[in-house]
Amino acid sequence: MAKKFSEQLVKLRTEQGLSQQQLAMKLFVNRSTIARWENGSRVPDLMLLRRLADCLNVKITDLLPNDPGSETSPVVLMIDDEDIVLAGGLKVLFEALPEAEIVGFSRPSEALEFARSNNVRLAFVDIELGTQSGLTLCEKLLEINPTTNVVFLTAFPDYSLKAWNTGASGFLIKPLTPEAVKKQLSRLRHPF
Repeated sequence: MAKKFSEQLVKLRTEQGLSQQQLAMKLFVNRSTIARWENGSRVPDLMLLRRLADCLNVKITDLLPNDPGSETSPVVLMIDDEDIVLAGGLKVLFEALPEAEIVGFSRPSEALEFARSNNVRLAFVDIELGTQSGLTLCEKLLEINPTTNVVFLTAFPDYSLKAWNTGASGFLIKPLTPEAVKKQLSRLRHPF
C-alpha cells in the first residue's frame, strides 16, 4: 500500500507542476520528507495527509492513506505565525537535526492536533502567536505529552522569566542558528 501511495503522490505532484522542494515548502516540511514519501520508505501521518491533500487539491482518499508505521526518528515541531520566519527556522532545524522528522505549523490549533496523534519530542514555539500566547500553547503541549521538550523562540528576551514558569526546556532568541539549536539540545529536560 505504501508503494501505491508513493506512486500516486509522484503522479499528483508532477500533474500540479510542483517540485519536491516546492511541495515541501507548502507543507513546511523538509524536501527529504517528500522524497521519503515518494520512494515508499515513509508515509505521512493523518494530519500531514490532510494538508497534503489540500496542497494538491484532491480528496484525502485520492492519496490512498494508510498507517504511517513505526516512528523511527524523533518528531520535532516549529510553531510560528509568520510564514517567512517559519520557513527560515525550519531550514536551520533541518541542518541542525538531520535525522529528525521536522514539521512546521503557523496555526497553534493544527500543531496541537498533530501533537495529539504523534510523539512530539521537541517543539520550538514562538512566544507571540498573533492573538494566541506561546506560553499557553506550551502548557497545552505539555498536557498532551509531559515529556515534550519545549523551547521558546522570540525576538524579545523580556519574556524569558515568564517562559521558565511554564515547564519549558529552553529559550532561544531569534534568528535561529544551527549552533544555538545544537547547544540547546544538551540542556533539554527530557532525553532527545
